[in-house]
Amino acid sequence: MTHPEETPQDLRTLALKVASLLEEAGGYALHDQLNPRNLSFPDLEEGAHRYKLEVDGKILRFMSTHLADFAHFDGFWSARPSESRPGQRYWYIGKIDGVINYVRNMSEWALTCALFEFAKDGQPKPILGVVHAPALGLTYLGARGAGALRIHKTSVGEKREKVVPSMTSTLDNSVISYGMSSIPEESKRALEVASALAGRPADIKRVGPASLDLCKVADGTYDAYFEPMLHVWDIPAIAAGTVVVWEAQGTLERWNGDYIHWRHDNDILATNGLIGRELKPYLIQRES
Repeated sequence: MTHPEETPQDLRTLALKVASLLEEAGGYALHDQLNPRNLSFPDLEEGAHRYKLEVDGKILRFMSTHLADFAHFDGFWSARPSESRPGQRYWYIGKIDGVINYVRNMSEWALTCALFEFAKDGQPKPILGVVHAPALGLTYLGARGAGALRIHKTSVGEKREKVVPSMTSTLDNSVISYGMSSIPEESKRALEVASALAGRPADIKRVGPASLDLCKVADGTYDAYFEPMLHVWDIPAIAAGTVVVWEAQGTLERWNGDYIHWRHDNDILATNGLIGRELKPYLIQRES
């Protein structure tokens, strides 16, 4: 399957439609957060470190139904065949990213959606990504060749801005963000890197979730973001944020410099494209 007549603007228009869907789905999720009833319980099948939210099912059903109506392509990532042909496309809808923030009634959580396309070499690559933070009134979107946008909903209207990374050129006096899980060995690695960096950046932030941290590198809020061992279940969030970073002209890679693997766990690093070389030695020493 190929798309010879498609333009970057066509993908941008599609991303805006996806953003509208996520905004509607986000309204349901925000309502549940503010009016919790049976909000969460441990997902014993996936381990005690993860939550299962009833609202996740609602989001997945809503998004898949509506995406199938106007841009089904080849279906959804979870139902793709073991081998896909070049040009085939699959939607990857994320569950709530930042689930601990969500259940603790914080505002920093997001809904995410990405569109993957298989390249000539048979490898998948995200070509469209949307990250929507309902409680913050923020949406980020990126589409291949069309740049990245930040949409801010306020009481006086909607503000749309092209996003670009910061121009900070050295690790000294930079602002870095990092992520960590509740799994002891993974969180230990993140904290060891943060500790080793102490004294160089002006600030080291820990807010999350991954998708928003990536977008905040794209728009210059952070100069870089790192996190060890983002898991397979984090892929839709990473993919959506990655397209925003790429289209803003930032960089994203694994700690060892390899490309992100879209079917496995990853140690990831996103930067403004200027301070990665200084930051990498701190990460390589603590690779898994």
